[in-house]
Amino acid sequence: MSGEIVLVVLIIIGLIGRSPIISTAACVLLVVKLIHLERFLPTIERRGLELGLLFLTFSVLVPFAAERIGTKDIMSVVTSWPGILALTGGAVATYVNGKGLEMLKLDPQLIVGLVIGSIFGIVFLRGIPVGPLMAAGITVILMKLFSFIGSRFF
Repeated sequence: MSGEIVLVVLIIIGLIGRSPIISTAACVLLVVKLIHLERFLPTIERRGLELGLLFLTFSVLVPFAAERIGTKDIMSVVTSWPGILALTGGAVATYVNGKGLEMLKLDPQLIVGLVIGSIFGIVFLRGIPVGPLMAAGITVILMKLFSFIGSRFF
């Protein structure tokens, strides 16, 4: 199946599933292909994740820049149970992301499953794609869990 057809199918899936992120991304990539700018696809692939994470980080840091979060709020985070749990969650998430990156380096073809799974999650579970590293990290955890269970029972 050609890349253009796959992108059109993704646009339709995004429209049916009411996912503007999938539809927009597929439309932009389709335009890039149709106007013969394929030479930029490797750059988009290599830098797109960084750019997306940059804008995600912008949106998370805006409350600091807008001074809606101050020193008092920061101190309450490190002295309350929900705040400590949030700090722990952030640390665990970055650790899991690192393991996901290691897995993708060792087994890069798994990105196909991550992409299809992400599309499924966006369209049918109304999820939000925040990056393949977390999906890869969760995959590592699931693989270790299934390996552990399999070695115990088989």
